[in-house]
Amino acid sequence: MRAKLLAILALLTPFATGPVFGQAPMTLADLERMALAASPSLQQTAADVRAATGRAKQAGLYPNPVIGASGDHVAGGPILRGGDIGGFIEQRVVTAGKLGLARKAGEQTRLAAEHTQETERLRVLTAIRSLYYQALGEQRLMAVRKDMAELAGRTVKTWRELANLGQADQPDVLEADVEAQRAQLAITIAGNALDRTWREIAAMVDRPGLRPAVLEGDFDALPQLDAAQELEKIYAASPQLRAAQANRAGAELRLQRARVEKIPDVMVRGGIRYNRELVGPYPDPGQAGAGASAGQAGALAPAGTEGFFDIGVQIPLFHRYEGDVAAASAEAERARLEEVRERQALAFRFAGVYKEYRNAVDIASRYRDSMLPEARQAYEMYLSNFGNMAAPYAQVLLTQRNLFGLEEEYVTALMAAWRSAVDIEGLLASGN
Repeated sequence: MRAKLLAILALLTPFATGPVFGQAPMTLADLERMALAASPSLQQTAADVRAATGRAKQAGLYPNPVIGASGDHVAGGPILRGGDIGGFIEQRVVTAGKLGLARKAGEQTRLAAEHTQETERLRVLTAIRSLYYQALGEQRLMAVRKDMAELAGRTVKTWRELANLGQADQPDVLEADVEAQRAQLAITIAGNALDRTWREIAAMVDRPGLRPAVLEGDFDALPQLDAAQELEKIYAASPQLRAAQANRAGAELRLQRARVEKIPDVMVRGGIRYNRELVGPYPDPGQAGAGASAGQAGALAPAGTEGFFDIGVQIPLFHRYEGDVAAASAEAERARLEEVRERQALAFRFAGVYKEYRNAVDIASRYRDSMLPEARQAYEMYLSNFGNMAAPYAQVLLTQRNLFGLEEEYVTALMAAWRSAVDIEGLLASGN
């Protein structure tokens, strides 16, 4: 009997499993690189930046000149002789620095687009990092549950052998068998969860054929985050907040542009033409009728080449762009308030995420430093007593189940801590 109990003791000792999968290991850097390359939203924001860059350039360009032909008194006759034919060039001279203000406003829009692109990059990285630590935790859970199932299966086998020898009761065998089935079901559930996470990873990196692999990483080494420092870091580096600041600056520049719009631009037009109209003393019509044609009058000649110009401004008589100024002023105020709102939203969301992080870190620390060592000690003591026939198997089973349960809860706490830490280190971009 004692030999059989010693065999059970050997089976009940916890052991570590090997890798869950047989493929080449993957790192977080591998998944990050794949996710960034495959993200269509990141490519969309890159296109938005290019579009904003083009609009900013266009906003500061000078108006194109107008070139055309000019003709006056285009008619026949002895005096007009076809009138004036020539060409001109016309240019609108923009005043009050309007083009510079428009260009600067466009640059702020481009900056906002770049910050939005950075927000999207952080969102993609936060998402793939969260999935990575989720899979890493589920990989650990899978190992824990496999340990449990292996131990429970070998215990059932031993109890059946004892029952065949008449040294164990049938209820003991049934209880051990139920525990083994429970352990197998736990593996199935863990496997389904891990499979779901890998499907999400495959979707995010746009590789439908991606198969699960062992993930490398120190799952237990949680980052230590200080609330005040992290919040200041978010305020200083958040691309969401910087985009709001750029939009506010752009709105203020558009308001300045609206205020100077009432200052009229100058329209300048000038050119040269050839005047074929005869000038000088006109002949007596009676003499012309008597046979002396106008073309034969020695005092008459075409006017020749001459220049002309026009300069004008639009008079702000009926309106002085009051409506545009009012609208731009309201938009600037809204942009300023949007920056305030974004800052408040980041602080509000940080409070919740940091609370989840602290809870998870505190739970994981208590499990690692106190609860798990004590549970393992209790299990080993009952296991030793069982080996000395001083404790029932039911007590050993209870402490064993409690130990594995605590290990699962510890892994779950680590997963929650990593999820919150990743969100904070991603400057809360995932909440946009």
